[in-house]
Amino acid sequence: MDAPNYEIRRLGADDATLLLAADPAVFDHAIDAGFTQEFLADPRHHIVVALADQRVVGSATATHYIHPDQPPTLFIIEVAVSPAHERRGLAKAMLKTLLAHGRTLGCTNAWVGTETTNVAARALYAAVGGSLDPDGFVTYSFDLGQPTRVP
Repeated sequence: MDAPNYEIRRLGADDATLLLAADPAVFDHAIDAGFTQEFLADPRHHIVVALADQRVVGSATATHYIHPDQPPTLFIIEVAVSPAHERRGLAKAMLKTLLAHGRTLGCTNAWVGTETTNVAARALYAAVGGSLDPDGFVTYSFDLGQPTRVP
């Protein structure tokens, strides 16, 4: 069997069909067509994927935001690769592409959180030039209930 032909690509509003046919191991839950369209149509949401023979086998997502007293910042939501395609540099390539896109948006900073025990993610972020928050950043989660659609 031949090795897959990989491509790293930033998706746009017309690429929903690629996400809907993604390798299910890339995402935590089943892809929702409505959420996919909403995500791709929002200019502040960004997704870079790794394609293997035109199938999504990796994903790096982010959103950029502006605060009244700060320049745009890129918040990296998640970086994931299907286990069948790990250890091929796909996560690093997707993350580098996402960071480069953030620069074109005027973002001066990017950040991502991960578990202290996630050795692979921490190694990835360090390898791409990330540094640990010197203030010992801590995160909190809030359960807001079941998702609802805004009309």
